[in-house]
Amino acid sequence: MPCGGGGIALQERSSVKPLPNPLLGSRRCHWHTGKESAGGTSGEGKEIARGKSGERKESAGGGPRSPFLFLIGAITIPVIVLDQATKLFVKAHMELYESIAIVRNFLDITYARNPGAAFSMLAEAAPWVREAFLMLLSSAAIVVLLVLIVRADRVSVTSIAFALILGGAAGNLIDRAIRGQVIDFVRVHYYELNYPVFNVADSAISIGVALIILASIFGDAETEPPRSG
Repeated sequence: MPCGGGGIALQERSSVKPLPNPLLGSRRCHWHTGKESAGGTSGEGKEIARGKSGERKESAGGGPRSPFLFLIGAITIPVIVLDQATKLFVKAHMELYESIAIVRNFLDITYARNPGAAFSMLAEAAPWVREAFLMLLSSAAIVVLLVLIVRADRVSVTSIAFALILGGAAGNLIDRAIRGQVIDFVRVHYYELNYPVFNVADSAISIGVALIILASIFGDAETEPPRSG
């Protein structure tokens, strides 16, 4: 073959550019895309992990809990126990209408029996009317207070007041169910000016009502119950 023709063929071969390898290009593309997607996935995974860890921390120590058990165990049950213990002590160690002066002309322990409501209300009503009315009223009050405490989402002045009133109502209801009358023994007086004789249950009811009034005037402050562990 002539030299001129060979030179032209060589020039044509040298001027042809190799085509890109589609497999190699796709691998590089996939490699970059995979790297970016891996980075994005890892970022999303970190965000999800942070969210889950935050939820675990919140549920472990800071999430909202129902304060029902705390209010019943720390307030209502102690009020009932203290009320019944003091009544049984007075009944066992004192005669009816016996009085012991604690602070002269101001505070006495006087054993009395009250067939009526708190502070001797309805004591003069007919027995069957009084018993039916007081049992129904006490039972309804206890149910309503239990519902209010269950629905409370935090420990507050109002929820503490509900627990106190519940303890007082339950304490006096136990007396009516077992003895038919309520034992009173705290007499506050100034010489012959007498305040109605009352008991621990009546005191809890009065304190609870006072707390509700104060909370309605000054606002319902939140209290954090103690956590075990």
